[in-house]
Amino acid sequence: MTGGGRLGRERAFHERRSGERSERLSEADLRFEDAAYLDHESWVRDTFALLGDLRGKRVLDYGAGEGLSSVVLARRGARVVSFDIASGNVRLAARRAAANGVPLHLAQMAGEALAFREGTFDAVYGNAILHHVNLDQAGAELRRVLRPGGVAVFSEPWGENPLLEFARRRVPYRGKDRTPDERPLRLADVARLKAQLPGAEVRGYQLLSMIRRQVRWRPLVSLLERADRLLLALFPGLWRWCRYAVIVLRKEGA
Repeated sequence: MTGGGRLGRERAFHERRSGERSERLSEADLRFEDAAYLDHESWVRDTFALLGDLRGKRVLDYGAGEGLSSVVLARRGARVVSFDIASGNVRLAARRAAANGVPLHLAQMAGEALAFREGTFDAVYGNAILHHVNLDQAGAELRRVLRPGGVAVFSEPWGENPLLEFARRRVPYRGKDRTPDERPLRLADVARLKAQLPGAEVRGYQLLSMIRRQVRWRPLVSLLERADRLLLALFPGLWRWCRYAVIVLRKEGA
């Protein structure tokens, strides 16, 4: 599917990771409650809320990894099509769907070349995926496959905080395992998406509470999350310094 170059490197990285994960996970491990996914990061419930009522809608899980998000989308009544660049992730997502008793349509492909007809989907969901793709090509594909009035919601690592970027490059921390070509999104990247879907909206998450990446003491994290909500409400421009951004893209029309 993908040879050398960036796509080849991305595929190889995720094939390796999915192989390691698959070996460790039993069928019992694959079963989970929605809250385990929705609450694993502070922005996830909000991203699902931004998708609206999914009952009966066709939803694309864009770069779905091992399929947790796909299962939650299906449980909410969506007709889910799920894809990933790595065949190992597609197989793992199929196992997870079976373990949780939900129907999924699964495919292996790259986000820059979606094998779907124009206007196929009412909504698109993606978590930590846009920073892996060519945004000019991916934006054009998103516009093509969304129906008029459709919405795409993505949560992505954000790169406008210079101190955070220094830490990402220089400081070792738990789970620091990346592909050689990925990088957090920045304002210029949002502008590239707006070239295809002009009505883009961006929200920031984890300003002070980004410390939860290293510190797991729940009382402190909860306090900082409350402080984040207050600070971002009072000073909305601070979102640019956050760890993550939720990007909402809407296609005009009805």
